[in-house]
Amino acid sequence: MQYISRALFRDQALTAIREAILGGDLAPGVSIKDVELAERLGLSRTPVREALARLTDEGLVESKPHSYTRVTPLDTAAVRDAHVVVQAMHALAARLATPRLVGADLDAMRAANTAFAHALANGDVPAALAADDEFHAVAVRRADNFAVSATIERYTPLVRRLERLRFAAPTGRHSVAMHDEIITAFAAADADLAVRLVERNWATLADLLPVEEN
Repeated sequence: MQYISRALFRDQALTAIREAILGGDLAPGVSIKDVELAERLGLSRTPVREALARLTDEGLVESKPHSYTRVTPLDTAAVRDAHVVVQAMHALAARLATPRLVGADLDAMRAANTAFAHALANGDVPAALAADDEFHAVAVRRADNFAVSATIERYTPLVRRLERLRFAAPTGRHSVAMHDEIITAFAAADADLAVRLVERNWATLADLLPVEEN
């Protein structure tokens, strides 16, 4: 029971710190002190340290022994690599899910897209992110492939800051229409079209990355 409790505290710390980073409360490059975070979260240092180790694996935190622990600056190359993987996994999920989707799944996607549009109209970026996550999660769940879902979970945090930028801009509203087109393709059981549309939807994030110089 002690181990389970410790794991729950670690997950609590992980969620809180990750949201602070992705939400901008902990800005890129800012120094992180586990003692201060532990006090802020009302936890001991151990689960906070374990959470920071996980966030280091995710690429959101970096540290140098006996020197610093800080929020990772936006690494264009790393984000670009992660984006390509996330895009490919969502496209694969779309292909696997197409023959398995039922009416309730399509209704769930429509409801998520309605919530997404409402959040964008109100400038509520966190709500837009949550609704967009739920929209894409329907196909990921129906794909029922552990490797696909685990890979998406592993690399999505690296592209989350791009999503925040996109949904905070007027162009982010274009995703509402893209989602409608994806739903139509799923309803028609057209896997090839669904894959192309999902790839196009995720490709819009790449437009926010700086152009690499040769």
